[in-house]
Amino acid sequence: MLPDSLGDGRAAALTADCSACTGLCCVLLPYRRDDGFGADKPGQVPCRNLLADDRCGIHADLVEKGWSGCATFECFGAGQHLTAVTYGGRSWREVEDLGEMAAVLSAQRLLHEMLLHLEEVDRRSPDPAAAALAEQLWTLRDAPPLELLTADLDELHETCGELLGAASLRVRGPGRPDHSRADLAGADLRGADLRGAGLRGALLIGADLSGVDLGPADLLGADLRGADLRGALLDDALFLTGPQLAAARR
Repeated sequence: MLPDSLGDGRAAALTADCSACTGLCCVLLPYRRDDGFGADKPGQVPCRNLLADDRCGIHADLVEKGWSGCATFECFGAGQHLTAVTYGGRSWREVEDLGEMAAVLSAQRLLHEMLLHLEEVDRRSPDPAAAALAEQLWTLRDAPPLELLTADLDELHETCGELLGAASLRVRGPGRPDHSRADLAGADLRGADLRGAGLRGALLIGADLSGVDLGPADLLGADLRGADLRGALLDDALFLTGPQLAAARR
């Protein structure tokens, strides 16, 4: 996660600010009850909890009311950027093609998530190739909808993944255990040597990681839903995002 000390405003740009958005995730995206939402909803239909001012009517009680999926969702700042820049201040109520807007939101969210991780690389193990990709993505995020939707995001995402992997190896050092994409759901990992471990894409649902030193473990894409992170050392973990933390027990 980006520190607030970044002087160029990039930390704020990659952090959701719902007050500067028009409830785009609550309208454009679909959700399902069995994914932690209180009901099933198709995309491009306003959530039943969305108020006329585009604020959430149950925001203070999301988890208690059965909407934990909303509590763990993060657009990484894509929503406010879409509102202010991509659509020039227009809300979803003023846009004719909500299908396009939904696709652009998904594209912007992916761009912002990649940028979040690339900024971490810049802080912890700078690399010219990673910096060049980051600048390309910063430029692309300001593009009009058609350019965003025709950009080869799959190729950019693949390139980003390779650069993050290389940075991870530099930061973690050689010889560290690799549990990438391992199924560790429900595992008791207390006392395990996971410092600097590769846990990219690992399934850690309900795992007991309480008190474990996870710095600088690579947690890119690790599924931490219900994982016990109480007392775990996380400050130095790599590529750990807010949604991952929000889904865990702390």
